[in-house]
Amino acid sequence: MGYFGLLLPIVAVVAVFTFVTVATWAENRRKERESYYREETYRKIVEHGGDSGERILRLIRDEETARARQRIEGLRLGGMITTVVGVGIMIFLGLLIEDEYVYLVGVIPLLIGLVLVFYGFFMAPRALRRDRPEEDRQA
Repeated sequence: MGYFGLLLPIVAVVAVFTFVTVATWAENRRKERESYYREETYRKIVEHGGDSGERILRLIRDEETARARQRIEGLRLGGMITTVVGVGIMIFLGLLIEDEYVYLVGVIPLLIGLVLVFYGFFMAPRALRRDRPEEDRQA
């Protein structure tokens, strides 16, 4: 029984590091494929001729804008999740430990989540937000 108690943590550590290694490798492989296909698309646009330089620049700008929008949407989602976690901690600790102010620990993630949501909806660059007015989209 003594060897099993020692073997279990070792196996767990090896499994975690193996998983992290494979996940990192898979992510890098995906990025390589995306880069390869993007470069292939640019090459075909250039071979086609015409105003290829302008088309490539427009494509690059569109990709950068899409990435920035995804980042802002991620901030919004992360902020909402963090806000709900803060409220949940406050409720849980408030019900678990009465007559103490321990539930106020939940204010920390609550405020962090609110700041992330506020930034995502109001302070992010207007050109990257999808909720901008129609006249801004025309510009």
